Amino acid sequence: MNTGKISSQSRAAAYKTMAGEELDVLVVGAGVVGAGAALDAATRGLSVGLLEARDFASGTSSRSSKLIHGGLRYLEMLDFALVREALKERGLLINRLAPHLVRPVPFLYPLQHRAWERLYVGAGIALYDTLALAGSAGVGVPMHKHLSRTEALRAFPSLRPESLVGAIRYYDAQVDDARHTMFLVRTAAAYGAQVAARTEVIAFLREGRRVVGVRARDAESGAEFEVRARTLINATGVWTGDSQALLEGEQGQFRITASKGIHIVVPREKISGHTGMILRTSKSVLFVIPWDTHWIIGTTDTEWDLDKAHPAASRADVDYLLDEVNKALATPLTADDVQGVYAGLRPLLSAQADSTAKLSREHAVGTPVPGMVVVAGGKYTTYRVMAKDAVDAAVKQLGTRVPASCTEQVPLLGADGYRAAWNRRSQLARIHRVPVFRIERLLRRYGTLADEVLALVEADPALGQPLDGAADYLKAEVVYAATHEGARHLEDVLTRRTRISIETPDRGVAAARTTARLIAEALGWDDAEVEKEISLYEARVVAELAAQEQPDDETAAATRRDAPDVAPLAV
Repeated sequence: MNTGKISSQSRAAAYKTMAGEELDVLVVGAGVVGAGAALDAATRGLSVGLLEARDFASGTSSRSSKLIHGGLRYLEMLDFALVREALKERGLLINRLAPHLVRPVPFLYPLQHRAWERLYVGAGIALYDTLALAGSAGVGVPMHKHLSRTEALRAFPSLRPESLVGAIRYYDAQVDDARHTMFLVRTAAAYGAQVAARTEVIAFLREGRRVVGVRARDAESGAEFEVRARTLINATGVWTGDSQALLEGEQGQFRITASKGIHIVVPREKISGHTGMILRTSKSVLFVIPWDTHWIIGTTDTEWDLDKAHPAASRADVDYLLDEVNKALATPLTADDVQGVYAGLRPLLSAQADSTAKLSREHAVGTPVPGMVVVAGGKYTTYRVMAKDAVDAAVKQLGTRVPASCTEQVPLLGADGYRAAWNRRSQLARIHRVPVFRIERLLRRYGTLADEVLALVEADPALGQPLDGAADYLKAEVVYAATHEGARHLEDVLTRRTRISIETPDRGVAAARTTARLIAEALGWDDAEVEKEISLYEARVVAELAAQEQPDDETAAATRRDAPDVAPLAV
């Protein structure tokens, strides 16, 4: 079985293939939409390349609220089509495409006014559930339920009793966004796509007005090469404007507004609750989301026109989230309780609006010049629809008959047999001589590909030990990140293949040295390279912590820029 293993060797092979033959489709940008487009095109029988300037999901697609949801607030905007579409995708992901990565999570919606608010909010959530029932993939989550104040406080003991008169419990779903995107990339690779991270597009190749490929640069070695393709899909998210600027003499078709959203991560014991929670604020909504042994709290929604590669959270951002969540909590959180912080940028299609919170999340697909398709906007949950629409547009440029999209029926790697493996978790624990909770955690991160991780432990029992400085992870997992999941740097492992950078009090510093030494052999590092990777990661942590003490976006962004990139880009 081809499991789409991504390694240093597969990257070199992908380079050779892409440089040696004309592809049907070349996708630029390996966030969730680009990865989804590569999978969509590959499963239609097309020859596909996927290039990413940084790491897979290193931009927006690793910095979301980790939710797969329809978007309750879009109902208030009367955007029923977007909500219906997103709820259908939620059902597909839970029930068929990625049950190992996407799972239901309950949320409380606290009510502060009697009668009218329960009627108003209840009607909205009932419509939300009804729209989900209309989806062909099944709902995948329980229906909502009205709760009294006593029932609500039993479900979420940390709520201030005087802050609510009752609540409504409803369900959405959760995902580790970076791992899900990486699984999309691996699944695309398993279906024949050639994929390469840390590969920057520095120019488009043209014949007349038509785009016929790209000139690319290996960000690690500096080597340049050409990739020719019959059509190209630009899926660069908040970088859409930058990539369109490479089309000399052409005007960009889309204008993207970047909206910054930050999240804070606090230990699970700091809040007593058995569900998530959604709170209204004066600007938008705030989620309190259960995240294994932590809570994720977010998000903000502010316009950002500074460094897109490293959006920075300021002290004002962190204080805003603490102030808002503390309005509902009996025991307030403090800055000392914050264990992790991350900031991301949403790519919003520009429109006339008073704030980025009011811009539409719907996507658009266009063809600015022959041979190129641009896909922009959208939201994480509807990535598959965006990818399908982009490939549909690319197919029109090919001029040949191509099968329709089939990704609605294509489970991601690790999904087949997942539910049976979950039912057998106690047996698997006995077979592999590891605690049941370890098997559960592996299944939720890898699905049935957990067998590959456990095979590393069988070959070297020392890899079955908890990772120094991050005991929730096994040493085998960081090795697997480098040998199978395309991680090329220490940062890739600690921030995206795992979530150690936001789940440990020291932001992963204690785990850095052990991790670097474990992955050194797979990545061909000598001692000097190991020390360099550790130094770069520590500098990143120092810069991010310092940025979070700054009063505003400008000073926070300037402070974050003090940390050098692991593989600097040319443009």
